[in-house]
Amino acid sequence: MAIKWEMISNEGAARTGRLLTRRGAVETPAFMPVGTQATIKAMTPEELQEIGVDIVLSNTYHLYLRPGTEIIARAGGLHKFMNWPLPILTDSGGFQVFSLSSLRKVTEEGVTFRSHIDGSTHFFSPEISIKTQEVLGSDIIMPLDHVVAYPATYEETREAMERTVRWARRSREEHSTADKQALFAIIQGGIYKDLREECCRALVAMEFPGYAIGGLSVGEPLGTMCTMLDVVIPLLPQDRPRYLMGVGSADALLEGVRRGVDLFDCVLPTRVARNGRVMLAHGYLNLRNAKYADDLRPLDPNCKCYVCRHYSRAYLRHLLKAGEILGIRLTTYHNLFYLINFMKEIRQAIRQKRLDQFAEEFWLCFERGSREYAEDARDADI
Repeated sequence: MAIKWEMISNEGAARTGRLLTRRGAVETPAFMPVGTQATIKAMTPEELQEIGVDIVLSNTYHLYLRPGTEIIARAGGLHKFMNWPLPILTDSGGFQVFSLSSLRKVTEEGVTFRSHIDGSTHFFSPEISIKTQEVLGSDIIMPLDHVVAYPATYEETREAMERTVRWARRSREEHSTADKQALFAIIQGGIYKDLREECCRALVAMEFPGYAIGGLSVGEPLGTMCTMLDVVIPLLPQDRPRYLMGVGSADALLEGVRRGVDLFDCVLPTRVARNGRVMLAHGYLNLRNAKYADDLRPLDPNCKCYVCRHYSRAYLRHLLKAGEILGIRLTTYHNLFYLINFMKEIRQAIRQKRLDQFAEEFWLCFERGSREYAEDARDADI
């Protein structure tokens, strides 16, 4: 197999482990920064490694459209193309096909869609998605799945879930690089318990090397997401990694880990950084608020990242207001450092059997900070 996951410790359902790949080990639970266009926006690969990133995510849909798989193949694969020596996970492109293309047609064979870049027409099938990812050469790949918007009716969700299972089977049959690339399954079913259970049982029976949980963190309340995790995770094999797709806020990461999730990804930390929103232990801080114009304190006096050791809130706000690229680079660096370090703290808490205490302290701080951020954002000078 292309990967192997081994458990190191646990506290209840939460667990630490090590995901072994041919390009290095990933300590889990782990957060994967998203490099949609073969780059984590505003960051160099060297900076990511400096922060402690073990694995990144890139996207098949975007790379298929631009620059195209031919040039990536000529470069020697995605790792060489983007100068990233460590593991890469690629999403199938299914979410982007269904969310970015307003004109699309779904059939049993696949999806015909219009490019969000130039309006050109393209077709994605489970087989095309797999072959594209095999050319990219990523370490973990995803099958094409049928994603429905939230909220969706039971009938719409069932149809999409059943198609996802059929497409997973086709993807598995097409996959020809199992010794180099691990193909995960994606569990769909929306917010309907019976559909989640049915999808999970069908995919587990196919014996994939890992299981992703899709269709969550799309607008539903955190409690609903947790309920779906409570349904799905007990049905998954104990010796396979579990990946919750599209989750990147500290509260959701923590609750996912407490239920047994091993991998996460999201654009959130980099996206909000570009708008001047930085992650702190108590929630968020909006640097566009005028009250930070003369605030010479670091973003977080307890943070050990490069940004907090060298720059003030006032300086970072100045850069953002002036439209300077450095401002976005520094806020992005800090946000990614915060989440990577947050996951390290969670792993340590699990190993020391004090995750419940860690969670209690986190929520006391986070809920207070959320109220403060609401006032902060309301007063922002945008």
